Amino acid sequence: MIPKALMVQGTTSDAGKSTLVTALCRYYRRQGVAVAPFKPQNMALNSAVTVDGGEIGRAQAVQAAACGLPPHSDMNPVLLKPHSDTGAQVIIHGRVLANQSAAQYHDYKTVVMQAVLASWRRLTGQYQAVIVEGAGSPAEINLRAGDIANMGFAEAVDCPVILIADIDRGGVFAHIVGTLALLSESERRRVIGFVINRFRGDIGLLQPGLDWLEAETGKPVLAVLPYLSDLFLEAEDALSSRHGRSDGARPFDIVVPHLPSFSNHTDFDPLQLHPGVRVRFAKSPERIGGADLVVLPGSKVVRRDLARLRAMGWDTFIQRHLRYGGKLLGICGGFQMLGRAIHDPRGIEGEPGSVAGLGLLDIETELAPDKCLRQTGGRLAGTETAVAGYEIHMGVSRGPGLARPLLELAAGPDGAVSVDGQVAGTYLHGLFDLPAAADALLAWAGYADAGAVDLAALREAGIDSLANCLAEHFDFAKLAEGLREFG
Repeated sequence: MIPKALMVQGTTSDAGKSTLVTALCRYYRRQGVAVAPFKPQNMALNSAVTVDGGEIGRAQAVQAAACGLPPHSDMNPVLLKPHSDTGAQVIIHGRVLANQSAAQYHDYKTVVMQAVLASWRRLTGQYQAVIVEGAGSPAEINLRAGDIANMGFAEAVDCPVILIADIDRGGVFAHIVGTLALLSESERRRVIGFVINRFRGDIGLLQPGLDWLEAETGKPVLAVLPYLSDLFLEAEDALSSRHGRSDGARPFDIVVPHLPSFSNHTDFDPLQLHPGVRVRFAKSPERIGGADLVVLPGSKVVRRDLARLRAMGWDTFIQRHLRYGGKLLGICGGFQMLGRAIHDPRGIEGEPGSVAGLGLLDIETELAPDKCLRQTGGRLAGTETAVAGYEIHMGVSRGPGLARPLLELAAGPDGAVSVDGQVAGTYLHGLFDLPAAADALLAWAGYADAGAVDLAALREAGIDSLANCLAEHFDFAKLAEGLREFG
């Protein structure tokens, strides 16, 4: 039975919602079903550029790939990109609406819900099945009023729900039963089954608990999914902890300052997976020692992160690093920091004003309200080495330094390289995704051995592994029964 709509909600954050939706998308695609992913509201600093020139959460782009589709802004109509503990940039249908405080956004949800429902109608009109991902937990009592991310959405469109829980963190039965207890009666009826995720051990020892859970709730356990230790999928919003060389040889050492508003850290996935590279994300330069390459990452709030960089002593560390012959690369916001100044006359990121940059590239940047969003590609300047990726930024950089670009893209030259060749910057995210580009950039930084990973192939293998796992462990007959009873 093909579900016209099916929603995955989690008992906690990071319970496995994204991966289960990805697996279901690939599973149904294999069955010849025209399927698409959907997440009403996402909060993440990792994002992707869509085929219609919008911006959505990274997880939905991966789920689109699982469906064999290009990512579209309708797949994640509301994206929140935090810029502080109480505020975020609000993106609707792929376009920036405004910066809002948590209280302002809460009051605005009735308007936002209309955007969510418009995208939902378009997707369900185009595809046989839409697999929906919730956000956080549906049992967050303080967020229930005006909810558009979990049960509020499911109730509005009359969608059945699977509840997933992570057994690896413990308390799985309490998580499931407690979540149900905090739902309304109509919401509990909407839950048609459970998935227990990341199990390792003897399933026979778990079976009495599964039997109790089904008897206690009257709902089936649809799957117990095993812990997949070597799975690769881009993380939605948390730094991964992948490591390169472990054979005792000294790795090529890359240090990335972990800035408060660090964004699009998936840029570093190919480097973390490289067999000869070690990537260290560090909040402070203390006890770092040396490095072969320092990379300044993307930032959601560039001037604030630059101030933090200086306060922690990273500017001094970088100057010493360059004196000893190290290389420095800036990506997007990190590229802007490398220039002589960052101007924000309209107060895009806070109070209007200008700040001095690190002065390592002869450029200046002015922040502007129109965000540049595009998928693009080209080559490393002066070579035939292909690059491909995407741009997401709100600044325009100008200056003599741009006469020495790092890249030649479809839209024209991009980035800059210092006269001495030690410092480079670019607006292109995904710079290391193509193996030849990663090898060439690492060679510039001083690592001569080829061996970069093929990220696209790894992603496809990861998606297929998820779908294979689902085919083996998921009880689709029970799911079909639940869908019939729900309908």
